[in-house]
Amino acid sequence: MIHLTEEEQEILDGKQGKLRQTALENIVQYARVLGAEKLCKVTKATVFCGSHTYLGVCKSKDFHEVFSRMNLARDERIIFDSVDKDCYVQSCVAASDQFDHEIFNQPKEDFDKNSYYLEEARKAGVTIAGSCSPYLMGWLPVRGEHFVTTESGVTIMGNSIWGACCNADGIEAAFWSAICGRTPYWGYHVKENRYGTHLIHVEADLDSPVEWELLGKAMGKRLPLTGCTPVLTGNFEGVDFVKLKSFFTALAITTNCRMCHIVGITPEANTLEEAFMGHEVQEEFTLTQQDICSAYEPLCETEGGSVDLVSLGCPHYDIHQIKEAADYICGKKIHNGVRFMIWTVYPIKAMADLNGYTKMIEDAGGTIQTSTCPVTIGDCFLKRYKGQVYDSLKQSGSVRSEGCAERVYYTDKYRCIDAAVSGVWKEEYRWKK
Repeated sequence: MIHLTEEEQEILDGKQGKLRQTALENIVQYARVLGAEKLCKVTKATVFCGSHTYLGVCKSKDFHEVFSRMNLARDERIIFDSVDKDCYVQSCVAASDQFDHEIFNQPKEDFDKNSYYLEEARKAGVTIAGSCSPYLMGWLPVRGEHFVTTESGVTIMGNSIWGACCNADGIEAAFWSAICGRTPYWGYHVKENRYGTHLIHVEADLDSPVEWELLGKAMGKRLPLTGCTPVLTGNFEGVDFVKLKSFFTALAITTNCRMCHIVGITPEANTLEEAFMGHEVQEEFTLTQQDICSAYEPLCETEGGSVDLVSLGCPHYDIHQIKEAADYICGKKIHNGVRFMIWTVYPIKAMADLNGYTKMIEDAGGTIQTSTCPVTIGDCFLKRYKGQVYDSLKQSGSVRSEGCAERVYYTDKYRCIDAAVSGVWKEEYRWKK
């Protein structure tokens, strides 16, 4: 039996319209499957807007018909014209840049369709942000706030860094919650469930975002596939937000973890005892520098070759990361035939323009892009480039697994820029401790 508030029952009875009724019907059914006894209010959401490839299975040209069938699970055409008034809803990355398509070799009709889908979402109340990094644009849930997201890295970051509450619900459920403002009170939404399960002692130097990403990969080799909340101890001097967002993004894709305590760093782990909340440690192990180095080996080609595409930014870059790249590339020239791109969000791009960083990058032969990323755009873009270089474990791993390039290299942003300038991959560009 699911206990509903008076307002929730009113929504379910259809007194606030068919759209909200349908969304809440789905949420209630979802709660029943999960065994949740009640719902909780959602005040922030990110949703997967745009004309993504998977939506193509629905052949209709009508956005609202596609939305009804694919996101609401209804054959009936229901107009998506509103989100919950108390929920701040942002769009995640789309399948196309909002301003350009030719640079990505995308057909104009695909670009126009994406623009149409985004405009319909905007009219419904979604703030079009086009980013996997909503926190760069004021989307910051506080401790105890309930949110939903379509981005796995944001799930684990929200739970871990900010102490906000979220489960890994999926694309459709995020839309339901954004529309009706509710989600099942279950999993990490329940305070008593947010305890640590596995204790990991980190005995390695974590000086750069790459090393933090590799820590996430190394943890993925040791943790179980489901049902764990790791707790890290170690010397984390010098940790900052860029390193943590890199770590949590990598951890989200290499494990099924949706929360991770770092003792002395994250808000629910001031002490080891607080992190475990009185529960026994299910497993304990140590990760060393050798584990970090071993995690790198399968992520980067060992043989050299020409470089055609160099991409920086996943998660999207903040302004300081762009400044660092611009300062390093200033006075250099990207090798002829190499596409060099940095990925960020609209307001950060505006700041880069204002501060001259965009000009420095463009003078070198590169560009700053927004709205999307290489993997989200997909084959029409990626298959043009045989040798690709990334500073992101997530991007490089996705490109490698999907077979979109002959050679995929992964290293830090400075060595990425070196490869873009030389036009070839050299042994010296490989990450080494």
